[in-house]
Amino acid sequence: MIKPILRLPGALALLALAACTQNPQTGDAPAGRVMEGMIDPATGQPVISGPVLTGTAPRTPGKTLSTAPPPTPAARTAAEFDTTTREQKAAAATAPASGERRLGTTIASLGDPSQPGFWIKTPLAKSESEGRIVNPANGKSAKVRLIPMGGPASAGSQVSLPALQLIGVSLTDLPTIEVYGS
Repeated sequence: MIKPILRLPGALALLALAACTQNPQTGDAPAGRVMEGMIDPATGQPVISGPVLTGTAPRTPGKTLSTAPPPTPAARTAAEFDTTTREQKAAAATAPASGERRLGTTIASLGDPSQPGFWIKTPLAKSESEGRIVNPANGKSAKVRLIPMGGPASAGSQVSLPALQLIGVSLTDLPTIEVYGS
């Protein structure tokens, strides 16, 4: 007799195979129908209808968030991941520009440390633009690139390593920060 725990991998394998089948009458994938006259320019394949996805689109290859170089593949410490210069840090810490508006508050966490520069991915931003983040606990601020991220406005945000350091936040904390846009 097969133990119930050993049946689980077999059931999962069958479910995975069932999801990969095609409609034998049309050859279409079961996820949707082919959109007539629509061809994906990247693959040359017909576009298949499906759910409308929301959120952050993949970044354009080669588009950087700042002029700071990416960290080396051997980077392991916060200092090795932070490739911004003193001049870049000083520029990011300068007084806020006039005409900015408060977008709201968010819970901040460390974003991808391999992405250089000063940025925040947040659902408070509607389009990619310049902005500023402020740590209300100490009043320190940093000019950042606002990058839209899917989700409700109450969802948290991801902040670059140098930006968190500039506003005096420990990389393991989850502080509430204020976000301003231009």
